[in-house]
Amino acid sequence: MALRYYRLFDLLNRRGMKKTDLLTVVGISSPTLAKLSKGQPVNTEIIDRICLALNCQPGEIMECLPNEEVEVR
Repeated sequence: MALRYYRLFDLLNRRGMKKTDLLTVVGISSPTLAKLSKGQPVNTEIIDRICLALNCQPGEIMECLPNEEVEVR
């Protein structure tokens, strides 16, 4: 499974915020923002902080999609 954070960026857009606003509002680092932008895994503490800052639930900022590239052994 692969996590996608496009919902987070859609939410930010609807609220008139930029990706970089997460740096100050949530207090995340630039490398963490880059991970979110690339759909890479982040610590659940980061998800918690984003949800608290934006007053939302995890399902409102991310989605778990099947990863067809993963080989089943």
